[in-house]
Amino acid sequence: MQTDTITYIIISGILALVLALFQYIFKSKKTTKIYWFLAFLRFVSIFSILMLLINPKFDNVSFYDEKPNLIIAVDNSESINYLNQSQNTTDLIETLKQNQLLKDNFNLEYYTFGKSVIQSDSLAFNEKQSNIAEVLDRLSEVYNNSVSPTLLITDGNQTYGYDYEFMTNRYKQAIFPVILGDTTTYTDIKIQQLNVNRYAYLKNKFPVEIIATYNGNSTVNSQLKIQSGTTTVFSQPITFSKNQTSQIVNLDLPANRVGVGSYKAEIIPLVNEKNTVNNVKNFAVEVIDQKTNVAIVSDIMHPDLGALKKSIESNEQRKATILNTVDFLKQSEDFQLVITYQPSNNFRSLFKEIDRLKLNKLVITGTKTNWSLLNQLQTNYSQQITNQTENFLPTVNQNYSTFIIDDLNFDEFPPLQSEFGETTFTVPFETLLFKTVDGTQLEEPLLSTFEMNDKREALLLGEGLWRWRAQSYLDEKSFNTFDNFIGKLVQYLSSKQRRSRLNVSYESFYNGNDNVKITAQYFNKNYEFDANANINIVLKNKSNADITTFPFVLKNTNYQVDLSGLEAGAYSFTVKTSSGNISKSGELKILDYNVEQQFLNANVSKLENLATNSNGKSYFINNTSTIINDLLSDSRFATVQKSSKKVVPLIDWKYLLALIVFSLATEWFIRKYNGLI
Repeated sequence: MQTDTITYIIISGILALVLALFQYIFKSKKTTKIYWFLAFLRFVSIFSILMLLINPKFDNVSFYDEKPNLIIAVDNSESINYLNQSQNTTDLIETLKQNQLLKDNFNLEYYTFGKSVIQSDSLAFNEKQSNIAEVLDRLSEVYNNSVSPTLLITDGNQTYGYDYEFMTNRYKQAIFPVILGDTTTYTDIKIQQLNVNRYAYLKNKFPVEIIATYNGNSTVNSQLKIQSGTTTVFSQPITFSKNQTSQIVNLDLPANRVGVGSYKAEIIPLVNEKNTVNNVKNFAVEVIDQKTNVAIVSDIMHPDLGALKKSIESNEQRKATILNTVDFLKQSEDFQLVITYQPSNNFRSLFKEIDRLKLNKLVITGTKTNWSLLNQLQTNYSQQITNQTENFLPTVNQNYSTFIIDDLNFDEFPPLQSEFGETTFTVPFETLLFKTVDGTQLEEPLLSTFEMNDKREALLLGEGLWRWRAQSYLDEKSFNTFDNFIGKLVQYLSSKQRRSRLNVSYESFYNGNDNVKITAQYFNKNYEFDANANINIVLKNKSNADITTFPFVLKNTNYQVDLSGLEAGAYSFTVKTSSGNISKSGELKILDYNVEQQFLNANVSKLENLATNSNGKSYFINNTSTIINDLLSDSRFATVQKSSKKVVPLIDWKYLLALIVFSLATEWFIRKYNGLI
């Protein structure tokens, strides 16, 4: 408490005492007990009121016990069932829940994980994939600033994500793996990995790479074969030994028929081999009869060119070639789409050639663009020339109806740089991305598309796309979302199909562990996105003719249906609206493959290394009797007593107000009772 405040309190006490004595002792000339008591009550009232006016502040110190967290993360994937550890896992969780000492000394937090992490203690062991790295990554965001030892109950077999063994650099907690399984070694041959392109071209051959591994000590012989239906298209003997535990087989298969071809690669099992599921891998290849060739034409060097090329070629159905204007004119008839990057003085002949061949194009402008020339070369739009540049952030147009927009986080993307000034269109156009400056969205297009005379064109007013691709990787740990966005723009520009009110996006085939998701967009007669549509997909299993109907769910500017629970097989489907007057049909295949069935043992070495690197300890599920005692006796996880100091003003002390009311009421009652009023 400050010195000034103490001085005011002393003065208030003296003043209250003087006033009370003056009224009841000095003024009345009486010194009976009643008057002294009334003087005391008046002193209390005046002093309390003055204290409220001064409102001194006091430190209120409270003490509390802070328990550490005990994070219990449980593997909920199907491999736990295949290793016959589901009951052991359930029993261990129940033991932890029932232990009162753990409850008294820790805040217990339960998580389950497969491909993603969920805060829950409900176990079904039905997740199709395991991502242990995701568990440690997510927990680090929540618990890195607290004491939170972690029980990681898993077989250690990860099928998805980054290597979790070195995640201790990010997750700063002691990890105690509980290993579900044993160290018993079984003789086993398996197809460790199969690499094949998703697409092939008619009358070509497509490469297949098979990596087969062997776990055993003796020399064994088997046979690798690949079948398409009942026909064997490839066969080769394969030998393993203690010194040669892996084989890489490279082969080429013919692409003779357009469509999705399904294949089965199999290594004939050994006698008494325990796990034969991992001897087989199914794969598929979609054979197409043409490839889209895209020309990226520019007379300057810029990182945007490489980013565009990589994005376009992420889809094997497309090839992108970076050319200058002279080289393009020599081979212009080889391309179906032209991307003109920052047109300059040399682009006059190029635009004439594009018009002659009636090619669709994407025009990208920036700080090096010759707008005086570009305004002359075409009549669809014109740019106000200011010789000034501006940075424009993108904002997605939620009502864009030409094709389905990928769910990129455009608001977090870096700005593009382009000419400052208004762009005026002379043809009907649709804005895909608006310009945003200093947080204000302008009603001006940053990226727009339009169609005229059976030709499609897009205009992007800004350079710096490579930063968008890099930001996409930082956000998603993958370039896929950005590449898919560019791919859909290229697909729209290279297609001659008429615009449709119902657009459906899907893959021709899905691997067994993939998320089978189909997206759709539906537009009204004015081609405005309809967020109130009722869309269903009618799915027919070709093998047993079973028909199932699933509803689409609205998600942002798309409708989406998740078919991940479907059995492997070939399906035909029809997507239609409730009115039934608009529909789209297609076919897809789901390949029979379960990555969780590929394991015979727990990954003991990785889990033990994880425990060592995090200053924890590993346990086998059959020897967990000491886990609880080890956690309770570890001095790092002791309950800590902490103090909390709050500065409390006197005006918040409600008892002082009660004291003032009590003293005034008592004084009035005594005076009334004794006839002094």
